[in-house]
Amino acid sequence: MQPVGFIGLGAMGAPMAENVSEAGYPLVVYNRTRSRTEPFAERGATVADSPADVANRADTVVVMVTDDEALEAVIDGENGLLASLTSDTTVIQMSTVTPAATEAAAEAVRDAGGQYVDAPVSGTVGPAEEGTLTVLAAGPERLLEDVEGILAAIGEPIVDCGAVGDGARMKLFVNLLLGDMMGAFAEALAFGTSQGLSYDDMLAVVEAGAVDAPLYSIKGENIAAGDFEPRFPVDLQFKDLRYAVEEANDAGVPLPQTAAARETFSATSGMGHGEADMAAVVKFFEQVAGLSVGERES
Repeated sequence: MQPVGFIGLGAMGAPMAENVSEAGYPLVVYNRTRSRTEPFAERGATVADSPADVANRADTVVVMVTDDEALEAVIDGENGLLASLTSDTTVIQMSTVTPAATEAAAEAVRDAGGQYVDAPVSGTVGPAEEGTLTVLAAGPERLLEDVEGILAAIGEPIVDCGAVGDGARMKLFVNLLLGDMMGAFAEALAFGTSQGLSYDDMLAVVEAGAVDAPLYSIKGENIAAGDFEPRFPVDLQFKDLRYAVEEANDAGVPLPQTAAARETFSATSGMGHGEADMAAVVKFFEQVAGLSVGERES
C-alpha cells in the first residue's frame, strides 16, 4: 500500500492515525508538538519535519487539526502542504472547521493541481479508538471511491454529504445538536438537584422515556463518577457552537437555544474548565447555584 500522511495527532487524530496504520497503510506523520509523533516512530512510522515534508513523502494526506486557523497554517503557512503539493496529491480534510475555511483550502489545493476531500468526523475519543466514527464525506464521487479504504479505516458509516463544504456543514449541524443536548442535560440535572431529586432516579427517568439518548447515559455516569477526562473538551464544543451561530447569522436563521448553549460553554471555559470534557458544563451550574450535581445515595 502507498503511504498515507497524517497531520495532527491530538486526542482524536492519534487513534485515527493508528487505525489507518492497522489497516495496512504505512504512515508519514507530523504534529506541531513533536513528542506526539514518538509513539508512531517507535512503531515504524516516518516522522516528517513539516506539512510540506509530509506531501513530499505521501500522495494522500489526512489533516486533523483544531480550527480554521490551524487548517490554513497546514495548507498555506510556512512549509505548508502547498509548498510540496503535486498533481498526485489528495488532501483529506477531517477537522471541524467552517464551510468557508474548507472551501478556501480546497480551492488552494486544486489551484496547485491537487485533489481535495472534505470529510470531518462525528464522534469522540472512544469511537475514534474503535474506528467507528461517522465520516461526513463530501467531494467528487470518483475521489471518494479512491480514498474509501482510508476513510473506512477511520469510521463507519461513511455518509456522502455532497460537495466540498457540505461535510463541514453537516459537522456543524450535528455538533450544534450535541452542544444543545449537553447544555440542556446539565441544566436539567442542576434543576432536579435543586429540587432534592435523587440523581439515580433522574437518570432512570431519562433513560426510560422519549428523551433517552446514549449521550445522557454516558455523560450521566461520567458526572456521577467525577470523570471529566476530555473525550471532547469544553473549548472545542464552544468553538463549534460559535461557528454554527456565525454560519446561521449569515444565513439569517436564528439559533436562540444554541446561542445560549454557546454562552454556557464559554462561561464554563472562563471558570477554568476549558480543557475538561464537555460534561464539565455541569460545573457552571454547580458554581453559580452552589450545588453538587451527581451525588449518589450511599
